[in-house]
Amino acid sequence: MRTLWIALLAGNLSSAATLLCAASAAHARPDTRAMTCAETQALVKLDHAVVLTTGPDTYDRFVRQFGNECDWPEVPISTAVSAKDGECGLYRCEEPVDLPD
Repeated sequence: MRTLWIALLAGNLSSAATLLCAASAAHARPDTRAMTCAETQALVKLDHAVVLTTGPDTYDRFVRQFGNECDWPEVPISTAVSAKDGECGLYRCEEPVDLPD
């Protein structure tokens, strides 16, 4: 009987841990719409590169303007995202546009 009780307890703990991990993973990415522009920019500056939710089904990776967070040949390109207090200027890695000579 004791072995059965231990097996049931272990199963319940495993299920609870799985649900907890799934719930925390869903909330792990900060949402730009829930932060002010200053908070968003400070987060990117502090972490150097961060993946942020930008809309109901959208997200992107944002980087510092001056740093080495982009892989060659990409460079930091300015973009705007929605923030709690309006539009917010950030940078993301993109390949530069080749201009004609």
